[in-house]
Amino acid sequence: MRRIIAEDLDWSLATVSSLSNLCLQCIVNNFEERPVYEELTSSEKDFIQNRVSLSLPLHFAANVFPDGVYWKRCCEQKWKVCDVSNYGERWKQMFFERQLENIIELFVPGITEPKTVLDMVTLCKDHIKKLNIAQLLPPVKEPQTEDEEQASELTLANEDDKSGMDHFDFRILLDKLTNLEELHLVYKVKSCGMNFEWSMFEMTNRDCESLAKALKSCKTLKLFRLHLSHLEDKKCRLLVKYLLDHPSLRTLDFSHNVIGDSGARAIGKLLTKSKLEILNLYDNNIGGPGAKAIAHALSKNTTLVSLNLCLNRLNDEGGQAICKALLNNKTLLHLQLGANGVTWLTALSLSSVLAQNNTLKSINLSCNALGEVGGNALEEAMSHNTSVTECNIHLTDIEERRVSIINQMVWNNQFRKQETSPREKNTENAN
Repeated sequence: MRRIIAEDLDWSLATVSSLSNLCLQCIVNNFEERPVYEELTSSEKDFIQNRVSLSLPLHFAANVFPDGVYWKRCCEQKWKVCDVSNYGERWKQMFFERQLENIIELFVPGITEPKTVLDMVTLCKDHIKKLNIAQLLPPVKEPQTEDEEQASELTLANEDDKSGMDHFDFRILLDKLTNLEELHLVYKVKSCGMNFEWSMFEMTNRDCESLAKALKSCKTLKLFRLHLSHLEDKKCRLLVKYLLDHPSLRTLDFSHNVIGDSGARAIGKLLTKSKLEILNLYDNNIGGPGAKAIAHALSKNTTLVSLNLCLNRLNDEGGQAICKALLNNKTLLHLQLGANGVTWLTALSLSSVLAQNNTLKSINLSCNALGEVGGNALEEAMSHNTSVTECNIHLTDIEERRVSIINQMVWNNQFRKQETSPREKNTENAN
């Protein structure tokens, strides 16, 4: 056996890399100073993206690399959990959306420069389709002496919200995001600890006005969700005012707020002028009069397919109004009226609808005292209905035997639907 002793300690008997790979590695090592990318083949571009440094300036990488391995590496380096399926399988979109969300969530009014946001927007505006903002920070309060605290309390007692806390101003952002389709917001502070104040969990009047104007400027927005933000009637009316003529809004979610009848009337007006398809008002303070306003709009609406009014205060006044509106509505597919204090009177109104309406597919009446009279009416109506495939009547004081009968009718509708769907597809293929 011959033994070769090399003076180069890094030398080995392994196969020498090809000349093309050596050239590509040279490009990688000097990429920031001499970027070569567009001229390369697909496999060569993958080689570069797999090996180039992740410390490249963001403004540089954003303009050079399209969606691909480089952005996957960036995401996996920055976050432990990276579910790209929530971003249309696009790593670059995921990186920029989460990066912008992080900047907004850590934005402190009066301290953070708006330029921080605007610089990022310049790089990512074409890649942002959805923003999910989980917190919005208020301004930092300066420590006050006892005399100053007493003076500020007197001032706040005599002034309107003009002196209240403001949060991030979305007017500087939304009109620049020309591909934004979904916006999820919550006005709260995460992990506030002993610094808790109720004002950290609500929007001010100025916040509401600036947000309303920003929403109007974002013409591509399809879904808007504002929850857990103490949104009351006055602010709800202001937001709705700016959304009346919105060209693309299809889903509106104001769940977990404090909207009452006045706000509900404004939303009813929105239903008559917009093309909303999904409306979620879960867990608010809407009563009978507000429900009547929504019902009036619902009787004329031709676009809404889902309405969620669970955990409100409709009572039978509102519940009956909603049900009667469905006699004229032929588009609503999903209706949720759970935990609203409705009784057998609402069940009777809904039963008359089910006997005639073959559009509704799912109903939620859970946590309402429907009783045996209501259960009997629903059973009779379901015996003539073929469209309802989901019916939640848990905790409604209906006898278990009758609940089982109604559930069996619903399952029969599901079975018929499953049998019909393949036939319809075969007919379409034949045509």
